Parts: sequence; structure tokens; C-alpha cells
Amino acid sequence: MAKINVRPDIDAAAERIGSVVGAKREIEHLPEVLWEGETVDMLAGGSYGGGIGLLALTDLRLIFLKHGIMSQKLEDFPLGNISSVQWTAGMLMGTLTVYASGNKAEITQIAKPAGKALSDKLRMTLAQLKAPVVPPAPAPVALLGVQEVTSRLATLDQLRAAGAITDAEYQERRSAILSSI
Repeated sequence: MAKINVRPDIDAAAERIGSVVGAKREIEHLPEVLWEGETVDMLAGGSYGGGIGLLALTDLRLIFLKHGIMSQKLEDFPLGNISSVQWTAGMLMGTLTVYASGNKAEITQIAKPAGKALSDKLRMTLAQLKAPVVPPAPAPVALLGVQEVTSRLATLDQLRAAGAITDAEYQERRSAILSSI
């Protein structure tokens, strides 16, 4: 595809997909629908809801944009709302089915190489997004208790050696520390 000179991330994505017949207008208008700070990862041409347009995968959403002379259509699927995607392909074209918030959207007539690459990237992004965050394992409570008691006893020994507490106070506090175990 010829260089469009819209924005570096959009231009790079457009160059990777090659020819997107009839999508130049959508590519030029894509910055108008992007959120602040949102970047485009991949593009593909396709048909959705009776119109041929542009499918854009960003770091935040999957967007279908049709920007015709007589009508415009914009539908977006925030990545956090997408539960799964399905890619099916024939010889040249394929269909990307997106399941989001209990709904199903089928984007058809996507060129096979671009659609496969986009669906793979989308699946990988969703897997990373939904991967459970595993917190670091906490130190065993018993070990923390032993370390705390040892520290308190060492401080108590230092206080007695410095003459800050009497032997009777030392014995009383030492007994209290040991009984807290």
C-alpha cells in the first residue's frame, strides 16, 4: 500500500497489510476515532454490518470503521470486554468472530494473511490481559514470628547490657515476649 502519512503507528500498520482495497478513507479518518494515547498495532480490511471498512487492533480496542461518503459506521470492542475470538478462513478470505459482553460480531471478507495475523495478535493480547496476576508468596507466618521474637529479645539484651533496664524488668519483659509466641 502506498504511504499514507497519517501517523507513524497507523502508517506502519498499513504498510504491513499491503493492499486494503477501499480502506484509504478509513485509514485517513482513523485518528479521529482513536482515544488519546491509543496506538494502532494492526489493520485489516473487512465487511461488517453491511459495509466494507477497516478493522483496527489497538492497544485498547478492536475497532471497525466504515467512513463512506453517504454513511459512516463505528463499532468498537474494548479488549477487556472481549471474551473470545474465532478465526475461520477459506482459500483467500476469512471471518473473524468476536464474542464480547454476551454479543457476537462477525467481520467477514478479511484477507486471509491479514486476518490470521490480526486474530493471532488479538488472542495473544487477550491471554496476557486475562492472565491471573500471581502475587509473590508471603513469608511463612511462623518464620516472621520467630524473626520478630529474636529481634525483640536481642533489643532487650542490649537494653540490659547498657543498663537501661534492671534485671527484674529484663526478666519480666523477656517472659512477656516468650509468652507471645
